Amino acid sequence: MDRAQEDTLLELLNTTPVVEGSTRDALGTPSAGRAWVRRHGGSGASDELSCLIAARNALQDVVRGGREAACLGEFLKGVSNVPDISGGKLEWSLQVPATRRMAVESVLTWAGLQETKPGRLRSCANPQCRRFLLDRSKPNSARWCSMAECGNRMKARRHYQRVKEAQNS
Repeated sequence: MDRAQEDTLLELLNTTPVVEGSTRDALGTPSAGRAWVRRHGGSGASDELSCLIAARNALQDVVRGGREAACLGEFLKGVSNVPDISGGKLEWSLQVPATRRMAVESVLTWAGLQETKPGRLRSCANPQCRRFLLDRSKPNSARWCSMAECGNRMKARRHYQRVKEAQNS
């Protein structure tokens, strides 16, 4: 698993942000969904998009703690990883139908993160935000998807609350 795969997973998870108070889905219309899939290496076929949306929704629920990770098993049915010696080294080839490849790769990337970077993929700490973050900081202390947006908003809310409580005391 490399950083590009991690970044693609994070982008996929963040395709349903809250904008001006309502949830927007970057994969929600066929044309936008196909374009997103093509930008990320897929064909843009409707079956591929449907499978990817289902995997995204399940992954979002799992990361948020709303569903058990076992629900992701349905995306891995019939998938195999085949070894081959090429150029003097062992290489693995993922065997999966093309329409399921992106969904499967997303689930495998999530599983890799769970193993190598447990607890670092999580929801933004802003309860009004639907985005996710992958904390790559050494102390694993990031709380916000974006310090410029959610971090500043949450800090401003806490400050306002403290001032308001002090005035009422």
